[in-house]
Amino acid sequence: MAQSPIGGAVKALQLELKKIKEEPVEGFRVKLMNDDSLFEWEVAIFGPPGTMYEGGYFKAHMKFPQDYPYNPPSVKFISKMWHPNVYENGDVCISILHPPVDDPQSGELPSERWNPTQNVRTILLSIISLLNEPNTFSPANVDASVMYRKWKDSKGKDKEYENIIRKQVQATKEDAERDGVKVPTTLQEYCVSIKPQTSQNSVDDTDFYDEDYDLDDDEEEDNYYDDEDDDDDDDSGNGGEGS
Repeated sequence: MAQSPIGGAVKALQLELKKIKEEPVEGFRVKLMNDDSLFEWEVAIFGPPGTMYEGGYFKAHMKFPQDYPYNPPSVKFISKMWHPNVYENGDVCISILHPPVDDPQSGELPSERWNPTQNVRTILLSIISLLNEPNTFSPANVDASVMYRKWKDSKGKDKEYENIIRKQVQATKEDAERDGVKVPTTLQEYCVSIKPQTSQNSVDDTDFYDEDYDLDDDEEEDNYYDDEDDDDDDDSGNGGEGS
């Protein structure tokens, strides 16, 4: 029997989470929001050293569609994030998170949008790259975009944008302390793979290969899931109203 989309999504997410746990990538850590569902992850992004985000511990929720990886997840910051490519409600707006459709009105090429070869790593690394190199061509937060341009054009003399970011970084330190996470503040610490600490909500890798998750037919699937950059012409963060 052919595997249904939700069965394929479960298997894809099993493998991605297992690989990230086995081979952590500098700059972020991930865990499940709920041990009973692979479709909602909590991610924490560390601010890159040498940037105004240094020392930051920004948490976000990543929700996957039932037909993942054929359509992208959504990413929403739950930590305050003042950024041209993040809506004020925390939703991230970048091309890689837009469905793979041809939409000339968006100003994006189809190749810049989501495709099934992308994964959680490429999404999070794109967001990290975007932190210090926002795309202001079609911003999600116009006020943040204007403020960033003033900061950039003044070569850092206009401090309004930077001051907001610094305050938000400082505010995240309480979350890091509460979660027992040591945020890397040097390039050496940051570039060493960071092994996520186990917690009550973390799931051991072996859990993902229990037979309960091995979904190859409709009956099993029903049991598992009943519920539902610096340059303005860089489209890596292009989104605007279409996101």
